[in-house]
Amino acid sequence: MKDPHDIIIRPRISEKTVALSYGDRHQRDEKLLQRQYTFVVATTANKIEIKGAIEAIYNAGKRDKDERITVEKVRTIMVHGKTRRVGARKGKKPDFKKAVVTLAKGQMLEDYGV
Repeated sequence: MKDPHDIIIRPRISEKTVALSYGDRHQRDEKLLQRQYTFVVATTANKIEIKGAIEAIYNAGKRDKDERITVEKVRTIMVHGKTRRVGARKGKKPDFKKAVVTLAKGQMLEDYGV
């Protein structure tokens, strides 16, 4: 079995991903908000492994069922690296895999990095 920290590399923080993590601003009730979080994951990881790794990392040390998070949906995107030039040299940025994780309603990650 793979280590969860080998599957989840780091959170992907940008203006768009921070806006996704706050949920829909038009919802008045906090329980109705669906929060989506974006992570850079291993390129060989599948959705089931990503779900298990997120739940293992963020539920570690939590005994109460109300505090534990549950992942409802995982979407993955392979991002291809861009070609770059410095003078006459050509290079390429590395490819990476991105995962957008949707949590159950009313749940949020406290230490996401925002």
